[in-house]
Amino acid sequence: MRIPLIAGNWKMNTTVAEAVNLVHSILDRLDKIEGVEKLLCPPFVSLFTMKELLKGSSIKLGAQNMYFKTKGAYTGEISPLMLSELCEFVILGHSERRGYFGETDEIVNRKVKAALVNNLKPIVCIGETPEDNETGRAEEVLYRQLNQSLNDIEPIQDIVIAYEPIWAIGTGKAASGEQSAVTIDFIRNTMTKLWGKRISQDLRILYGGSVTSHNIAEFISQPEIDGALVGGSSLKPKDFLDITNQAATIKVPHTSTHLRTKE
Repeated sequence: MRIPLIAGNWKMNTTVAEAVNLVHSILDRLDKIEGVEKLLCPPFVSLFTMKELLKGSSIKLGAQNMYFKTKGAYTGEISPLMLSELCEFVILGHSERRGYFGETDEIVNRKVKAALVNNLKPIVCIGETPEDNETGRAEEVLYRQLNQSLNDIEPIQDIVIAYEPIWAIGTGKAASGEQSAVTIDFIRNTMTKLWGKRISQDLRILYGGSVTSHNIAEFISQPEIDGALVGGSSLKPKDFLDITNQAATIKVPHTSTHLRTKE
């Protein structure tokens, strides 16, 4: 059984004070939602404060990036060793890291390996550009990203894959649920070829890209989609709570666990 995951990627938003206010506005209600794993990924500067705020709750904490070295003269970088004391997950290979900062599949691969060595659970992002999509190269690009980003890594179900079509990130133009399900089915079949059927069936694959409370049902109702990596809507308390609630409710037919809210 794959437990749905709803992850909020706050990106470069919120001061520490704003992060505290945002967490306070959702903490009690988010904590009470059962049957779905909940994850918040704030900027680095808020991780320590967030760890304290979330202590004792069911809400997990993640970072948005990291370097692949554990220590050294790498001014401005954050190491997996530092993160391992603060959080459980780390987002790697996001299209904004690839596009703005030139991260390659090989760099992502080194980061994934470093995360696993330091007991962090990587959320590995992949996705095609508008040009790749329009020219029919999406599957070729996704296969390359998976093959190279996970090269020489022992099959492990703790890795999460997030499919984020670049043309849908921050544009308000989300892929349809059916489109995404077809692509995610291709991703799972690719992972079967790379890692075998048993592990591939256990891997959680998320959709990301302009996810809102109005369209989450379209994605989460697809059996092959195991949750969402949420950007802008994760900064809106009502929307993020609604997205998480819908995920917990809609995924009932696809799991053997009865989902309910705590008394």
